[in-house]
Amino acid sequence: MSADANKVKLRRFQTADAAILRELLIETVRQVNKRDYTPAQIAAWAPDDYDRQAWLERLQRNKPFIAEIDGTIVGFADVQADGYIDHFFCSASAQGQGVGRALMSKLLAHNYPLFYANVSITARPFFEYLGFRLVREQQVIVRGETLTNYLMEKLTHAGE
Repeated sequence: MSADANKVKLRRFQTADAAILRELLIETVRQVNKRDYTPAQIAAWAPDDYDRQAWLERLQRNKPFIAEIDGTIVGFADVQADGYIDHFFCSASAQGQGVGRALMSKLLAHNYPLFYANVSITARPFFEYLGFRLVREQQVIVRGETLTNYLMEKLTHAGE
């Protein structure tokens, strides 16, 4: 773990975080994922317009963990009771600072027998590094655009 990872503080989602988390998602997709997806795919995945109430309700339901460095939100991730990781985003400005590792450690501490996620092309190496294996490549339609992602899973000792 890098020395910077010690600066990462984790906490639970609060309603006031919703708009910031949406901005972080959009910024991450537009800046980090752009190397693996076309401009049209990025626009479909991270549009400017979205249903703010639906977004808030999703966050309230998913109860993500929020990563902060020096009081600034730099990432968020959640895991559902069946081990599904729905969101996993680290700010472009915080890449390589231990944010992703800190968030994943928090998720894996739930000790579910299986964790799984639909992972972007960009995130696949990170998930593989942390012990997830490829189940299958998928083509998903998002606002009329076809995006490639991967279903990945990790069996824990609880599931082995």
